Amino acid sequence: MDRDSNKTLLLELQRAAGTGNSRCADCGMPDPEWASYKLGIFICLNCSGIHRNLPQISKVKSLRLDFWENDVIEFMKKHGNLCAKAKYEAKVPPYYYIPQFCDCLVLKEQWIRAKYEREEFVATRVCQDPCSAGSREGFLWKRGRENRHFRKRRFLLSAREGVMKYYTKEFGGPKAIISIENLNAMFQTDKIQHAHGLQITYNTDGQRRNLFVYHESGKEIVDWFNAIRAARYHYLRTTFPNVPEPELIPRITRNYAKEGYMEKTGPKQKEPFKVRWFCLDSQERNLMYFKKPLDAFAQGQVLIGTMDEGYEVRAGVPQGVRVKKKPAITVVTPVREFVFICENEREQREWIDALNGVIAQP
Repeated sequence: MDRDSNKTLLLELQRAAGTGNSRCADCGMPDPEWASYKLGIFICLNCSGIHRNLPQISKVKSLRLDFWENDVIEFMKKHGNLCAKAKYEAKVPPYYYIPQFCDCLVLKEQWIRAKYEREEFVATRVCQDPCSAGSREGFLWKRGRENRHFRKRRFLLSAREGVMKYYTKEFGGPKAIISIENLNAMFQTDKIQHAHGLQITYNTDGQRRNLFVYHESGKEIVDWFNAIRAARYHYLRTTFPNVPEPELIPRITRNYAKEGYMEKTGPKQKEPFKVRWFCLDSQERNLMYFKKPLDAFAQGQVLIGTMDEGYEVRAGVPQGVRVKKKPAITVVTPVREFVFICENEREQREWIDALNGVIAQP
């Protein structure tokens, strides 16, 4: 069979219904144009780069650019993404975070290594109890609230006790005791400017507190993230035993619906506009704003209710308000109107869409 015929056959195989090949086997990216011909799976360009670093496990080729031997194509026909999923994802715990194509590199890399290199989820493995999986102790580099330097701190997570603690001194009590009930964790590699950066948030004294941490090891920081998820899953499963699992899983941890800089003015809408970092938490229905992205506490927040309660987001500003020649949005609440200036029209559209998404939630 000639080169062009082989390419056509591979592309047909990638698009074949009932094979799972039309999306990347590891991150779900549509229309993958690479494959691991050792594992028999179709993968995207980004995941193929990770597979290249596992030469003992995986070998990759481009569907369009590389030459494919007939016997290798036959191997791909007999395998495929659903076949690999049945083998390598047989026992993925419900709390384990399965990354998507929009997620950071460390999550995707450790997911791929966990599946194919360490074979953590094959059928012969014993599933770990969420309570024991949600218990962990070790050191993370934590950013100081005042001096803003990262220092090594000991962290202890206990699903059984329902808490996470961290210590600033070798001896003595914990600096903070964090309830798993309102604990959240999300990867923030760009914001923290570290490939393994993790943001941990929790409630303390009526405020939302941010901790920014990382670990030199990608495996270690992803293990911490999934341990937090296991502890949260154990808490939710115990507290809400009758809630169906598909409803619990999205509430284990969450990312912000949208983050970025906007300018805001005061309640009279005559005060000077000031640049602030905004985070929209769709689950808590809060639009929080910070002086800087890595601040421990928000300067303020706007509750986002439903349309029936009088909440609305509009492009532009209220009549009589003068702003720079930049795109703006107005968030209407029963109490007042909040005016924000966006960096550009794309940001304006994204903020409007994200806020409307929250307003539309019951």
